[in-house]
Amino acid sequence: MHRTTLRVGLIGAGRAGTVVARALERVGHHCVAVHAVSDAARARAARMLPSADLRDPIAVCAAADLVIVAVPDDAIAGLVSGLVAAGAITARHLVMHLSGRHGVAVLAPAAAVGATALAVHPAMTLHGRPEDVARLQDCPFAVTASGDALAIGLSLVYEMGGVPTEVAEDDRVRYHAALAHASNHLVTVIAQAREVLAGLGFPDPGATLRPLVEASADGALREGDAALTGPIARGDLDTVRAHIAALAAAPGIPGTTVDAYRALAAATAARHGVEAP
Repeated sequence: MHRTTLRVGLIGAGRAGTVVARALERVGHHCVAVHAVSDAARARAARMLPSADLRDPIAVCAAADLVIVAVPDDAIAGLVSGLVAAGAITARHLVMHLSGRHGVAVLAPAAAVGATALAVHPAMTLHGRPEDVARLQDCPFAVTASGDALAIGLSLVYEMGGVPTEVAEDDRVRYHAALAHASNHLVTVIAQAREVLAGLGFPDPGATLRPLVEASADGALREGDAALTGPIARGDLDTVRAHIAALAAAPGIPGTTVDAYRALAAATAARHGVEAP
């Protein structure tokens, strides 16, 4: 059952895990133990969760009611299997991972011994800093669980101030792909645009791009395809071709930037029923 106050153990003191653990502390739970491998992770744990003891994963489980598994996606299954085999995870535990990709199937060994399995993913960029906790206020969370576990997952998200949405097990990868496409690839596109402007001598490429990028992102989030402006929206395909040629001829511009511009221009044209440039 979901206790009024939980003893939280964190395995993996990365950026998301430390922020979520701190957010749970803020609403009255207690992070009692953390496992951190690298010097950077130990420093982050000390900064974000100063009252928690640094322990090995088995000792973290022994101290905790809620075990947060905040390791890379590919490491979750092996870690959980090992902890179950060692008797560290039992029926008394809530076991929650923060992966966007996975549902609760990856926690099957824990569920098999009676533990409550939860997949809870904040749809937010987190940096492992105290100010990130405020970003979880009104943050969308994907929650995957079954039966009574779903109610527990939803409750934990509400406690942190988030907005939960139930995502089916089979839909998790597609859900995560959408978020990665919108967030990670946006970072790459903006970094490429900054590089082009820097090559032209702009002293602060980010400041030049910020008003345009923020307005474009806001429009796309509100209106979708209807927010498009620029040469493809006007049918100025010769301009787009000139862009591609200029980027390809510019010294210091990687071919991957040209390829990305060409591919995104083609995708944009297709969404608007325009001939590919």
